[in-house]
Amino acid sequence: MPLTRNIEPDITLVTVQPEDFETLVAIRIEAMRESLERVGRFDPVRARERFREGFSASCTHYIQVAGSKVGFVVVKPTSDGLLLDHLYIKPAVQGQGIGAAVLRQVFAQADATASTVRVGALKESDSNRFYVRHGFQLVESGEFDNYYLRPRRLPIC
Repeated sequence: MPLTRNIEPDITLVTVQPEDFETLVAIRIEAMRESLERVGRFDPVRARERFREGFSASCTHYIQVAGSKVGFVVVKPTSDGLLLDHLYIKPAVQGQGIGAAVLRQVFAQADATASTVRVGALKESDSNRFYVRHGFQLVESGEFDNYYLRPRRLPIC
């Protein structure tokens, strides 16, 4: 039975199972299609292969709103904090605060251990503005991606 955790009144994170891989790939492709097309890199086969390489069901959670799967998040522990490896919300429900609610949960997890949070975003993706708006700082820019860091927050005594 998957682990569920309410993070907002109607938003729940549900641990995925290994057999959910194809559903997750479909959500990823749907969420990234426009950004990848904008840079001429939309390739569903490549998107599937890249996701398969790093897939870890134990680090992946569906994002459900009122019981409907609207996206997923992948948070992996690293040597110095957390990697927000994926955060995808279906285009039809973007802009409703769902991603921000999930990010608050990731930040709470990081803050509990005074950890950093790292994330990468396709250069032409709207997600860059989203991450900067939520306190991430650009630390590196690669050929296709920008890499961000949210510094560790020390507990206030």
